[in-house]
Amino acid sequence: MIIKNGLVFGADCKFGLGEIAVQESRIAQTCNDTETFDATDCYVVPGFVDIHIHGAAGSDFCDGGIQHLNTIAGYLAKQGVTSFLGTSMAFDEPILTNLFTIAKEIIGKDISNQAVMRGINMEGPFFSKAKKGAQSEKYIVPPALEMFKRLYEVSGEAVRLVDVAPEEPNALDFIKEASKLCTVSIAHTTADFETASAAFEAGATHVTHLFNAMPNFSHRAPGVVGAAGDYASHVEMICDGIHLHPSIIRNMFRMFGPQRICLISDSMQACGMPNGEYSLGGQKVFVQDGKATLADGTIAGSSTCQPECMRRAVSFGVSLEDAITAATVNPAKAIGLFDEIGSLEIGKRADLVVLNKALQPVLVLIGGKKVAL
Repeated sequence: MIIKNGLVFGADCKFGLGEIAVQESRIAQTCNDTETFDATDCYVVPGFVDIHIHGAAGSDFCDGGIQHLNTIAGYLAKQGVTSFLGTSMAFDEPILTNLFTIAKEIIGKDISNQAVMRGINMEGPFFSKAKKGAQSEKYIVPPALEMFKRLYEVSGEAVRLVDVAPEEPNALDFIKEASKLCTVSIAHTTADFETASAAFEAGATHVTHLFNAMPNFSHRAPGVVGAAGDYASHVEMICDGIHLHPSIIRNMFRMFGPQRICLISDSMQACGMPNGEYSLGGQKVFVQDGKATLADGTIAGSSTCQPECMRRAVSFGVSLEDAITAATVNPAKAIGLFDEIGSLEIGKRADLVVLNKALQPVLVLIGGKKVAL
């Protein structure tokens, strides 16, 4: 297939008029196929990469069934997400072992009309109970390296991101060792600036849902946010307009620059579903007008898919180029997969999306194959 006449998102993270050739599963210099797609007045961008998503379309990674993973992956593909990390919650080792064993069945596999699960984001259980958010307190434990290594093996070495509160016992030693295996992220933490800085020096490079479940960013106590500004390679932001004020979103793009921010959904079962009662990590979640909360009012993930977060970021004043960079290039780099996905360079997988002027997908290719929209 040749995609013609579109505004193509280039390696310089800018748009320019051009065309993309797809030969089988790869982006190519030329192709033998006579099929064309006219992308006039459209944007041609890399497939979206959501590295922090719990669920969608009524299913959750932690529901414990391959059918739930297929449901999530099918929903994501239609939105333009072509790669994702299935994201766990705070549970004990036997439960996580079962979840990771199930996920291993489809990790890295191309399945028709489904986004590819590239691995696991292990969000929990190595957190501060004081900043548990929607995580279940009874499962939260200090960082345990041997437990992590066992789960890493069970997953087929597919845990690509693990979260940790650096103020917890043994956390810095955990970070030093775990960072040899995957990306380590600071999350659900009471850490001050000095403790967070020590975590980055120990090998952490990432921050989970910036501002959420961590101390405030203050002029005399900059906390995790300030340390991230100094040290982090990437930080996540949930740009649904609920988790973060639009002004914070605009200012963080200025503070960190467009090359360090990863747009995530942090979505749960309710994504793509109507108002009602859902579940997250074994806890009841109530969704009303897009806002997901526990019974006590604690925000519990989002009900907004990552491409919609991108659209909202643009509506808040972030440039389209920066928003696309944060939804494709940066998350692919954050989990070490930029050699395969995240841009439209020749030789990479043909994971791409054509967006109309409303930034809605009109064509999605995953591994060079069309997704039925």
